Amino acid sequence: MGNLKKFDPEVYRAILEETKRENANLELIASENFVSEEVLEAQGSVLTNKYAEGYSRSRWYNGCHNVDIVEDLAIERAKKIFGAEHVNVQSHSGTQANMVIYFAMLNPGDTVLAMDLACGGHLSHGHPHNFSGKFYKIVPYGVNRNTEMLDYDEIAELARQHRPKMILAGASAYPRFLDFKKFRQIADSVGAFLFVDIAHIAGLVAAGLHQNPVEYAEFVTSTTHKTMRGPRGGFIMCRKEFAKKIDSEVFPGLQGGPLMHVIAAKAVCFKETLKPEFKTYQKQILKNCKTFSDEMARLGYRIVAGGTDTHLFLVDLTSKNITGKDAASVLDKAGITVNKNLIPFDTQSPFVASGVRIGTPAVTTRGMKEAQMRTIARLIDRVIANPANEKVAKAVRQEVKKLVSKFPLYKNLIKRLEK
Repeated sequence: MGNLKKFDPEVYRAILEETKRENANLELIASENFVSEEVLEAQGSVLTNKYAEGYSRSRWYNGCHNVDIVEDLAIERAKKIFGAEHVNVQSHSGTQANMVIYFAMLNPGDTVLAMDLACGGHLSHGHPHNFSGKFYKIVPYGVNRNTEMLDYDEIAELARQHRPKMILAGASAYPRFLDFKKFRQIADSVGAFLFVDIAHIAGLVAAGLHQNPVEYAEFVTSTTHKTMRGPRGGFIMCRKEFAKKIDSEVFPGLQGGPLMHVIAAKAVCFKETLKPEFKTYQKQILKNCKTFSDEMARLGYRIVAGGTDTHLFLVDLTSKNITGKDAASVLDKAGITVNKNLIPFDTQSPFVASGVRIGTPAVTTRGMKEAQMRTIARLIDRVIANPANEKVAKAVRQEVKKLVSKFPLYKNLIKRLEK
């Protein structure tokens, strides 16, 4: 980045400092991960220059031979990973991928059954300020108050009452496995489409560690970051019969030129996913998350839904007399990054929240295992038990630095940036 350093030192310095921050902190945000340098190289390539409206061998602009190769590679690799009949890799984000399904298959005002944000759903699953909540009649389903897990009989009853045109399965803060076969049965019972958003669990699905919704749903969307460990972006899978409808809704329906440098990075991510070591990595994510969750419970924290099956878990901080917002803030000072999160039936506002969400994809990417998860849990406990004690925060910050130094991230990249 020598040219950038000379021309725009302010931007260069921000990039350098963020690289250092990622290396020096414990990143526990469940939706974040660290891409490989190969993915960084693909995304930072000259493909950013090329407009490629349309699809491979059917572009509006000439000169697309090379980007056609890249997009075809991404599509074929994704098909192989998930067993999908049709794949579109052009969506700029997971929310835009979700928007495509809504707009392609529904009319404004149609009824959609989707998971409540307060119980673990996503903004694009029907939040009133999101396009999904503004354009469609959203009937939310939640979790059982006692188990804090999905009750499929309750979901089936809601489906019978409201007769939705589409049922949406998927979550951004639900720690247990999802049963897509049961969702399919519920959808069939009322003649609804089944749409599954696997943005969070795509890596687990790809590795065969979670039920694959492609077998059951007409439509599946995902992001390529989070557990996939690729660039920030979205993609769509669907049955062949809907391919033309979905593709035309992506372009020209909702966006113009695809980001070909990001699609190149997606292709690299999919190649990494096809490697045997990717499954080993996903297995370690699950081991780490369970160990972490169990250790937090041993330290006296209530874990939502009694534990985790996936890459994340939720910690209820009500008994610790600290809000999720304050916990996330004080942990950040100690070099531990989490996010505040609503817990089911939360009495706090979403801006304050009673819990935090913790995920293990990023620390697992660094090579950390079960022993480190126990150590991190104890560090978190020290900070939360003494939220106003600056000395404790500084001491934990030093422990964090010592720990991450054994699992360096982007070490060579930082050296190159500092030259």
